[in-house]
Amino acid sequence: MSFWVYVLQCADGRFYTGHTDDLARRLAEHQTGGYSDFTSRRRPVRLVWQEEFQTRAEALTAEVQIKPWSRAKKEALFAGDWSRLSYFARPPKERGL
Repeated sequence: MSFWVYVLQCADGRFYTGHTDDLARRLAEHQTGGYSDFTSRRRPVRLVWQEEFQTRAEALTAEVQIKPWSRAKKEALFAGDWSRLSYFARPPKERGL
């Protein structure tokens, strides 16, 4: 069985990060509302990123890691831009100009 970490972009531009063992079902739940208060109030949502994991523990660890990231760092992840992701992973005072 696979587990997924996913990020949705809501109608108001905000991101929602979650994990599931059935990505298609969970996306449908977010679109219809009633399953997550956050996304229910911000529909429609669109999937902007997902990654598959072998265990729920791995997926949960990744979700907890990604959830607090800044918008810029998440956008670098979605783009697969590892140098930009690394840049935004450093504290602002250490980023250089």
